[in-house]
Amino acid sequence: MNQIQNLTRHTRLLEIVGDTVRVRAKGRAFGEMASVENTDGETSLAKVVDLDRDIVSLQVFAGGKGLSTGATVTFLGRSLDVVYSPNILGRIFRGSGEPIDGGPDLTTDPRIPVAGPTVNPAMRVMPSHMIETRVPMIDLFNCLVESQKIPIFSVAGEPYNELLARIGFQANADVLVFGGMGLIFDDYHFFRTSFETHGVFHRTVMFVNQASDPLVERLMIPDMALAVAEKMAVDENKRVLVLLTDMTAYADAMKELGVAQERIPAVRGYMGDLYTQFAQRYEKACDFKGAGSLTILTVTTMPGDDVTHPVPDNTGYITEGQFYLHDGIIDPFGSLSRLKQHVVGKATREDHSQIMNTMIRFYSGAVEAQKKQAMAFELSPLDHKLLKFGKLFKERFMDISVSLGVIDALDLCWQTLAECFTPEELLMKKNLVDKYFPQQVSATNRE
Repeated sequence: MNQIQNLTRHTRLLEIVGDTVRVRAKGRAFGEMASVENTDGETSLAKVVDLDRDIVSLQVFAGGKGLSTGATVTFLGRSLDVVYSPNILGRIFRGSGEPIDGGPDLTTDPRIPVAGPTVNPAMRVMPSHMIETRVPMIDLFNCLVESQKIPIFSVAGEPYNELLARIGFQANADVLVFGGMGLIFDDYHFFRTSFETHGVFHRTVMFVNQASDPLVERLMIPDMALAVAEKMAVDENKRVLVLLTDMTAYADAMKELGVAQERIPAVRGYMGDLYTQFAQRYEKACDFKGAGSLTILTVTTMPGDDVTHPVPDNTGYITEGQFYLHDGIIDPFGSLSRLKQHVVGKATREDHSQIMNTMIRFYSGAVEAQKKQAMAFELSPLDHKLLKFGKLFKERFMDISVSLGVIDALDLCWQTLAECFTPEELLMKKNLVDKYFPQQVSATNRE
């Protein structure tokens, strides 16, 4: 505190626009932190978000409500940092970096800078390890691979937070780093109790910005979460899984900041650097040479289920696929993992690739058979088999509440195929059919 008092104090704010204040100061740096003291003695952190010669714009963490033009600004001469030590595991922080769980004080613990550069490409290694989530529609058909960056595309009202939490407590990762942006209290409480109930809270770090919290703190959440995750992966050789929800709320916060800065918007009011801002965060995902890995799984809600909306549209150019969640299921046709070929049949069982393709081929046939049935067309014997298969496929694999290991899921695939089709109808490699097709399934089960 004495150090802050010895720094130069700038008075007479030029302007207050929303949560942004402007002050005249020289020698300041973009991203520098400052302390803003109101006339009533209340203080708040602020961050430099724009420089125009000697006019400095700062985003006030506590918001601009009630702030007087007579407030003083003290620049701290450092960028934003966050606590990093073994003591942060099992703790919950807000967007300003302060603990909000009532736990022990961490002010004396070491801190690390936030929002550093992405890793040197020469220190990246080719992804080759699978993160098993025990969600069949992911593990079987669109594997989550270490160092992958991939979003869940969904719409309001879908159980995307339930899916994200399930992946979090079921995934075989060493550390879980959670970042929540604009969460209502019910969602915040859901994530916290889910991690506690399933016994992973002791290896989890949570950064939470609730809907009632200052908007600027929402913009800090991904940077804090990724800074901590990267440090754990590099220095402690941990396999870290980062969960972020919701990136659309993050983009909307950037839009509001841009409006306050009087910047010219691009598509649908979003700023022209939306792609760059996303890429800077997503590209933190990495399998580090000689160290651990950082995998990023996010939620991106699509307003109006419009995949051409600027947020999902820009996201799709950066990430390595997507999980498309709608009607309570992960759509096998709309979902994609561009890294699955690195692990399918290599980190998993030899029949994985054949099973994956066969199951999707038959499900596609089942969808066509359902359309024929709905239009009262005459159905062939194969159509009836496909309809039965489609029903079993939805019940056993597509429900996001289903929890199965990869090997058990592959065995259940063979069981499901055997209940609906003969070995000859599978059109699969004979050596795999001979090895894995359940011979005990009688012909009557396929009727």
